[in-house]
Amino acid sequence: MIQESHIDAALKEIFDNLTFTPEPSGLYDPLRYMIEIGGKRIRPRLCLTAYALFKDGFCEEILTPAAAIEVFHSFTLIHDDIMDKADVRRGVPTVYRKWDENTAILSGDVMSIESYKMVAKAPAKALPEVLTLFSKTAAEVCEGQQYDMDFEDMDFVPMASYMKMIGLKTAVLIACAAKMGAVIAEAPAASCELLYKYGYDLGLAFQIADDWLDTYGDPAVFGKAIGGDILNNKKSWLMTRAFEKASDEVRERLISAMAMPIEPEAQKEAKIAAVKDIYSELGVEEEARQETVKFHSQAMGYVEELNLAPEAAALLENYAKKLLGRTK
Repeated sequence: MIQESHIDAALKEIFDNLTFTPEPSGLYDPLRYMIEIGGKRIRPRLCLTAYALFKDGFCEEILTPAAAIEVFHSFTLIHDDIMDKADVRRGVPTVYRKWDENTAILSGDVMSIESYKMVAKAPAKALPEVLTLFSKTAAEVCEGQQYDMDFEDMDFVPMASYMKMIGLKTAVLIACAAKMGAVIAEAPAASCELLYKYGYDLGLAFQIADDWLDTYGDPAVFGKAIGGDILNNKKSWLMTRAFEKASDEVRERLISAMAMPIEPEAQKEAKIAAVKDIYSELGVEEEARQETVKFHSQAMGYVEELNLAPEAAALLENYAKKLLGRTK
C-alpha cells in the first residue's frame, strides 16, 4: 500500500511540473497564475488517497487525472470570483482583477477544456466510467453555483435547499475525486460507491465548517477576514439555520441586521456583531459544529463498510482529520 508521505511527494511532483501552452500568453498566463498561488489541493489528494488503497505505486495513469480535478476546481474559482465580484483569492488579486473580466472568462473556459484533456489520460479500461463521472460532476457544480446565485435574491432559503446547493457546489467534486481514484485503481464497484459517499459527506462537513469559520474562525488560520458571509448577506448554513429557528420577532431583527450598512468601515464590525448576537441567542454556532461532526461520522461509517486493513483505513481517517481539523 502507498504511504501518506508518497502521496505528499506525488502532489508536489504534479503541481511543480504542471505546464500549459506558452502562447498566447494572455490566455494561458492566468492558468499558470491560478496553479502557482496554490491551495489546499484537497481534491487531488483524495483522488490519490483512494487510489493508494488498492495500488502499490503511482504512475501517469492516476497522476494526470488527479491533477485534472484541481485544474477544473481552479476554473470554477476564476468564474466564481467574477460572479461574486471578489477582489482577492488566497491573499492575491483574483484573475479578473489582475487582468480583466474578459480575460478571466476566456481563460476559465480554456482551463475547463484543459481539465478534460487531462482526465482523458486515464487508462483506457477506466476511461468511459471516469469521463461519465467527471462530466456529470462538472454539470452538477454549475447547477450548484446557479442555486447559490438564485439564493441571493431570496430573503429565506429552506435548509433542504441549502443542503442541496452545497451538495452540488462543493460535495460532488470531492466525492468525484474519491471515486475517480478508486475506479482508476480498478477497485470493486461497491468500494467505489462507498468512497463516493465518503467524499460526499466529507464535502458537506467541509462546507458547513467553512461557513462556521467565516464567522467564528481565526483570520490567521482561515486565511481571510472574518465575517465576509455576513457582510455580503450570504445564505450560509448559519444564516439558513437562524432563519429556520427564529421567531417572527427575532427574524425581523435578523432582517434588520442584514440590512445594516457596511460603509464606513466601522459599520462592518457593527453589522457582524449584530448578526453574531442573534446567532448566539439562537444557538446556531454550536449546531453548525454538531452538524459538521455528524457528517464526518457518517463519512467514517462508510470507511468501516469498506473493511480495509487498518493502515489503509488510517489514510482515510487522516484525510478527514486534516480536512476538518480547524473546527473539530
